Amino acid sequence: MLRIAIQAKGRLNEDSVRLLADAGITISGSQRRLMARAKGFPIDVLYLRDDDIPQAVCMGVADLGIVGANEVAERHLPVEEVMKLGFSECRISIALPREVAYEGPQTLAGKRIATSYPHILSQWLHEHNIPAEIHEIAGSVEVAPAVGMADAIFDIVSSGGTLIQNGLVEVEQVFFSEAVLIATPGLSDEKQADLERLKFRFNSIVESRGMKYVLLNLPEASIDQAVALLPGMKSPTLLPLAEKGWYSLHAVIKEDTLWDKIHQLKEIGAEDILVLSLENLIR
Repeated sequence: MLRIAIQAKGRLNEDSVRLLADAGITISGSQRRLMARAKGFPIDVLYLRDDDIPQAVCMGVADLGIVGANEVAERHLPVEEVMKLGFSECRISIALPREVAYEGPQTLAGKRIATSYPHILSQWLHEHNIPAEIHEIAGSVEVAPAVGMADAIFDIVSSGGTLIQNGLVEVEQVFFSEAVLIATPGLSDEKQADLERLKFRFNSIVESRGMKYVLLNLPEASIDQAVALLPGMKSPTLLPLAEKGWYSLHAVIKEDTLWDKIHQLKEIGAEDILVLSLENLIR
């Protein structure tokens, strides 16, 4: 039986639990417990701090983990990144007080930079040949310049609102992160087989995100134009209607192009367009 480590609380926990639920895996018991049994798949769930998950997977305490790619890169441990999961996206950036003029990476030479990600920052400074001092702190990195602890910060940025509140300006986007599934190298054949089954479920969910299922009616004369607009997975599905000369067309469309496609379809005579959410996409 597999054991998977997820974040004990917070947004990443919520997204991880939702992914498991979408994959038909429900977790019993309270999150206050260290471990819980799951239903719908042979797997136990271990609740940990996100920065402890890479180490737990590396040591084999957990076979798998769902964690931010930033934590994997920072811990720099020999774990296998199995797949990207498409949620909890963020970036780690360098920010300076807004009154400081930034003229490129060399502006940071000789500066003290506060961060919770010293390894990633050290690599970036080395790549750019910048001699700067790294001041590692555990939390509230964004207040470091205001209280005189640092000249700049290197921290996670989502919307940028926290930087603005603390009088900081993002000047370099260094590392882009999202949730990833990681695994202990050298899993047994039995556990590797279970991992492949789990990946199959996760892939069907990840690939369905940002996609819509569209059904519409259109005249036979417009079929070629509609097919050109909607290539579908291989090609759209066409079904003749009871009314002669009309067909029902079914296709999968990327959400970011949906409305443009609908307007184009309306122009060639499409009617009764129905747009549905796509829960899983199994190839």
